[in-house]
Amino acid sequence: MEHINRAFLGSAAAVLASMGALTLAAQASAMAPSLTGAGSTLVAPLESDWSTGWQSATGNAVSYTPVGSSLGITEISQRQVDFGASDAPLSAAQDKTCAGCVQIPWALSATAVGFHLDGITTLKLSGKVLAEIYLGQITNWANAQIKALNKAVKLPDKKISVIYRSDGSGDTYAFTQYLSDVSHAWKSRVGYGTTVSFPTGVSARGNGAVTALLTNTDGGIAYVAASYLLEFGGLGAVQVENAAGNFEYPNVKNITDAAASVHSIPADNALPIVDPPKSAKIAYPISTFTYVIVSENTSKAKLLQSFISYALTTGQAFGNKLDFPPVPAIVLKRAQSTLASLT
Repeated sequence: MEHINRAFLGSAAAVLASMGALTLAAQASAMAPSLTGAGSTLVAPLESDWSTGWQSATGNAVSYTPVGSSLGITEISQRQVDFGASDAPLSAAQDKTCAGCVQIPWALSATAVGFHLDGITTLKLSGKVLAEIYLGQITNWANAQIKALNKAVKLPDKKISVIYRSDGSGDTYAFTQYLSDVSHAWKSRVGYGTTVSFPTGVSARGNGAVTALLTNTDGGIAYVAASYLLEFGGLGAVQVENAAGNFEYPNVKNITDAAASVHSIPADNALPIVDPPKSAKIAYPISTFTYVIVSENTSKAKLLQSFISYALTTGQAFGNKLDFPPVPAIVLKRAQSTLASLT
C-alpha cells in the first residue's frame, strides 16, 4: 500500500507540476505583446500567414479582423486598432481624418473577375463588355459581343447574374477604376471608389461572402480578390483585356508585369497600377497594391516595425500560392524607409 501511495503521490505531483507549467505558459502568452488590425479582406489570407509566422518567430500575437478596406481606415483613424489595411490608397479627406497616419504598400495582388457557368472553364471579356454587363446593358451570356470574344466557347442562353460588394472595399475601388479607365459611359454614370452605386445586381459583404454567392449562382459574375478564387475551387477566372489588347489571367506573372510599370513613388506612397500602359504586354489590368496604415507616432512603434518588416521580407514568401507576388525592389525600399520613420 505504501508503495502504491508513493507512486500515486509522485504521479500527482508530476501532473500538478505539468499543470503549473501550462498555466505559466498561458500567462506568458497572455502577457506577450500583441497587435490589433482591421480592414482589407483581399489581404486577409496572406495576413493570416504573416501573423502565424511572426508569432512563431517572436512570440507576439496579431489579431486581425477582415471588415473591408473602408472600415479598416475608419478604425485606424479612430485609433481603435493598431493598424488598418486597405487595397485603396487614402483619399485626401481620409488622410486628413487619420491625422498623422502613413500608408505603406506591403503586398501586391489583383482583383479577379470570377464567373460561374456550368461546363465552361474559359472566358474572355473586354473592359467595354464588363462595363456594359455591370451597367445592366448586356444581360445574357449569349450576347453577340461576348460571343465575338469567345468564338470557341459554346455560351448558354442564360441570364447574367451580376454580383458586387456591399461594403466599402478596395476590390470595388480597383474594379471600378478599371471600368472608368476603359468606359466613358461607366465613368460618367458611376465613377470609381471603395463604394459606388451599382446600377444592377445583388450584393454581398466581403470577399468570402461574394465568392460563396458566386459559387451558388450558375450564370453569375463577380469581382473578387484573386486568392479567393483559388480557395473556392470550381469557379472560373475571366481573362480580362489589357491596354496592349491581350487577355490575361490574374496570376503571379501577369500581376508582376503590371507592377513593373512603377518607376517612381510619390511622397504619399499611393501606387495605382490599374490599367497599366501598352508596354506592359502581359499585365493583368486589375492588379493592385494593398497598404498597411499606421500612426506615425505610436507607443507600439517597435512592435509594428517588427511585424510589418516581417511581412515585407520573410512574409513575402507566403504569397505565391495565393497570387501575391513579392513587391518590387523599388517599392520595398520605400516601404522600409517609411516604416523606419515610426516613433
